[in-house]
Amino acid sequence: MKKEIKEQIDITLQKRQDALSKYACRDKDAVRYHPFKEDYRPPFWHDTDRIIYNLSYSRYSDKTQVFSFEDNDHISKRMTHVQLVSKVARTIGRMLNLNEDLIEAAALGHDIGHTPLGHEGEYILNEISLRELGEYFKHNVQGVRTYMYIDRGGNGSNLTLQVLDAVLCHNGEMVSGEYRPKKKTKEEFLKEYEASYKDKEVSKHLIPMTLEGCVVRISDIIAYIGRDIEDAIMIGVVKREQIPKSIKDVLGDNNPQIIATIIDDIINNSYGKPYIKMSDKVYRAIVDLKKFNYENIYNKANTKEELEYYNKGFNLLFDKYLKDIEYNNEESDIFKDFLKYKKEAYFNNTNSKRMVIDFLAGMTDDYFRDRCRKIVGK
Repeated sequence: MKKEIKEQIDITLQKRQDALSKYACRDKDAVRYHPFKEDYRPPFWHDTDRIIYNLSYSRYSDKTQVFSFEDNDHISKRMTHVQLVSKVARTIGRMLNLNEDLIEAAALGHDIGHTPLGHEGEYILNEISLRELGEYFKHNVQGVRTYMYIDRGGNGSNLTLQVLDAVLCHNGEMVSGEYRPKKKTKEEFLKEYEASYKDKEVSKHLIPMTLEGCVVRISDIIAYIGRDIEDAIMIGVVKREQIPKSIKDVLGDNNPQIIATIIDDIINNSYGKPYIKMSDKVYRAIVDLKKFNYENIYNKANTKEELEYYNKGFNLLFDKYLKDIEYNNEESDIFKDFLKYKKEAYFNNTNSKRMVIDFLAGMTDDYFRDRCRKIVGK
């Protein structure tokens, strides 16, 4: 790039930084674990590129959001979800004058650790991890592991601390009325990450280190809570009139209304503040809507037979791939599709059981089912 053009671009980017809220995370505050020479792209913008051009991002397109076995192209997948989170979060971030580059990177990368078959897959893989390694498996923790120790042959993507922290702390299952960022050092972040493997309560209490991370966390809920209802109505799992009047009177009864209401409420209660906050009325309605979704959608998303199939498949594949590593079976899928692309750094820091868990966690729904058919026979 010509020197004079680069200088003008730098001036423009700096003006944008100067115009941000005093509570926003500046580009100059970006921290990486490994030395990295930035180009004309600001660091968080660069993180987005490193996320979306990675092969792990492509697999979002065939990973379950809620419904795994529905033959309907309009049902949400993880790819749809992270894009919706990004849009919701950037809308809030722009209105609050926060760093949209950081928000976009965190939003698009936040669910990369999700297993095939959604939360049911995560639940089963957690049982396997506890049994085999004595460690908990959580998709937010696996997301950090993916970006730090699995991607790019095992060398990691070297994302900024702020983006990694937002991924770790995004837990969309835990809703709060207020989100206040908690400052952290690189060492404190790693301590939280490592503790999450040993104590299942740690993930429930993680707090993002930036206001942008807080926006992504609440946007995760906003993006799925209404869209999951629309998906469920589309396939006949629930009817719109089943939504309680107390919820509809506050949030509305369709996804556009729900999203608009919550975003508007957050902006009204958070503008110019060092925290992200909702009114008590909207917060209670979200809590009630989540409860409604669990009782009427999530707990009914899979049949007993499907759950048994998932469980049998995960366990059989784990045992098979562990033996394949033990006997150095290079014709196995885990060698041909996973380990052959890994570099020395990955093998030096990963035992065989963790390798299998990494491989299973990264599978898409179709890849998982195809491998199961070879063993289970259906």
